[in-house]
Amino acid sequence: MDAHPTTYSVTAQAETRNRLTVGFRIILAIPHLLLVGGPGYGAGIGERTGNLGAVAGVAAFINWFIIVFTGKANKDLISLQQFYLRWRARAVAYEALLRDEYPPFGDGDYPVEAEFLAVTEDRNRWTVGFRFILIIPQIIVLLFVMIAWAITAIIGWFAVLFTGRYPDGLWKFGEGVMRWLLRVEAYFLLLHDDYPPFSLD
Repeated sequence: MDAHPTTYSVTAQAETRNRLTVGFRIILAIPHLLLVGGPGYGAGIGERTGNLGAVAGVAAFINWFIIVFTGKANKDLISLQQFYLRWRARAVAYEALLRDEYPPFGDGDYPVEAEFLAVTEDRNRWTVGFRFILIIPQIIVLLFVMIAWAITAIIGWFAVLFTGRYPDGLWKFGEGVMRWLLRVEAYFLLLHDDYPPFSLD
């Protein structure tokens, strides 16, 4: 079985966590939240994807027409979306308490491996044309997964504050949820036509 075109993994932080930055994480993350959004996927433009995410959404809307009529995606629009997703991948690792280092603005070194492969030629016009319908089951299931993650993230937040460590099981669950989220978003932004698996792996 071929690997999915969207991959995401975060290097686990072995040392004691920084309780101060974890305690104020929501405040410290505000610049990234405004630019590339936070964990979750909102229905409104920019609701949870930030301002750059709103631009990436407009690029996907334009690319939708280009792909449906020509069978090819615009490479420049795809590059913009990949830039957004790489930045978002690092930001959500920080926002979801998976890492303590402050993420770079844009591209830069960070202990996250994220790849968003895209297909520009020979696109499947049918799955692109009905992408808004095909994505619905993913959004419904992911909604419940995100609720479960929010509960575990609150538990993890308190665990770090009191013990200096994020429980391994909860950390792995958080990483898996962010992976699923980014795969769904890459599919929705029309980077490729591979349907995301209903899986944390």
